Amino acid sequence: MLSVEQIADEIVAREGGYVNDPDDPGGATNFGVTIHTMRRLGLDLDGDGQVTAEDVRRLSRAQARSIFVKHYFDGPGIATLPEALQPSVFDMHVNSGANAVRLLQRLLNRMGHALSVDGVIGPLTAAAAEAAARAAPGYITDAYGIERRNYYYRIADGRPASRKYARRRDGGKGGWIRRAEEFISPKYHLTEAEHRARVAKWG
Repeated sequence: MLSVEQIADEIVAREGGYVNDPDDPGGATNFGVTIHTMRRLGLDLDGDGQVTAEDVRRLSRAQARSIFVKHYFDGPGIATLPEALQPSVFDMHVNSGANAVRLLQRLLNRMGHALSVDGVIGPLTAAAAEAAARAAPGYITDAYGIERRNYYYRIADGRPASRKYARRRDGGKGGWIRRAEEFISPKYHLTEAEHRARVAKWG
């Protein structure tokens, strides 16, 4: 099992450096940390009294890792989930916020648990995840990863501007889909043909 710091380092590497894509609701982003997060945390790195894209540019890898560990792992209580689930839920929490937990809660509800889908990891969510992991070791991790992949496809279904994150220009799997599949057993990865069939309706 990787340490939370090692998982955070992998997330930083996966996110890459500074971007400011007008199609990304997150706005200016560096190492996966958005300008909105930096404003919420008051990270005025250049000391000019406001948090701007320039502050996002100045963010270091070490600062990004610290933010992820404190606010996206420790804060939401991801450590209370089964170890096998922690890397994927942590990674998605950085990518999609509390939707990462809502996705897990909906999955657990379909598995027979009765949870509020509130995006909060409380004792009931943690206990349900632990019970699911004990009942079918390995299954919950793949099931969550598949749900995550489907979540990204659904976003792109409804928001054409986001389709470039799910489908490359050549029609292959985009970054969102490849990212989700990093946490899914290879036997459950979509083939290129299956992926292309899934996105064919996008035109």
